[in-house]
Amino acid sequence: MAQDITNDGVAGEELKQFVERIERLEEEKKGISDDIKEVFAELKGRGFDAKIVRKIVQIRRQDASERQEQEAILELYLQALGMQ
Repeated sequence: MAQDITNDGVAGEELKQFVERIERLEEEKKGISDDIKEVFAELKGRGFDAKIVRKIVQIRRQDASERQEQEAILELYLQALGMQ
């Protein structure tokens, strides 16, 4: 076992390293999130609909079979509600 284990069984230095890694990653995530917000602001400034672009990004993340299944369920629900 590690030499830095405290009386209550916690490996302090190892735990500190994990916490610091998480903090660095959270900071990177915030930076990336800010970058994404800037891109959306830019595309809105160019006349694109940000809500639709977000939907497109979501759709592109799905595999084809998952997307087809969701579209079929959506169509079924719309028909049930008399909307198609």
